[in-house]
Amino acid sequence: MGIGMQIVYLGFAGAGRIEAEAGVQLVRLARFGVLVSNCHLAIEALRSGSAHPLYDVRLDLVTPAHELRPVAHCAGDDAEAAIRRAFDAAEKALETAAAIELGQ
Repeated sequence: MGIGMQIVYLGFAGAGRIEAEAGVQLVRLARFGVLVSNCHLAIEALRSGSAHPLYDVRLDLVTPAHELRPVAHCAGDDAEAAIRRAFDAAEKALETAAAIELGQ
């Protein structure tokens, strides 16, 4: 079945390239489908309309038992790079959780 994802844009309309990057990053988590069933991704423009916007990216993982597992915020002037960092952190957390579950 795969992992679902909901994306919300705050302070700006969003962009196809940002949504595409989020989709690419979600594929990285597919191997953890036993541990996570859904993701909530919030991308907020903190300085919208500015020549140099600042983006805050928040990623929450939802387990099959409907527990929310937040990932640390990632911020930067490049939304796509902040998304990659959020998914990097999620992947590390899931690798740790998988190792614990397997007793390693």
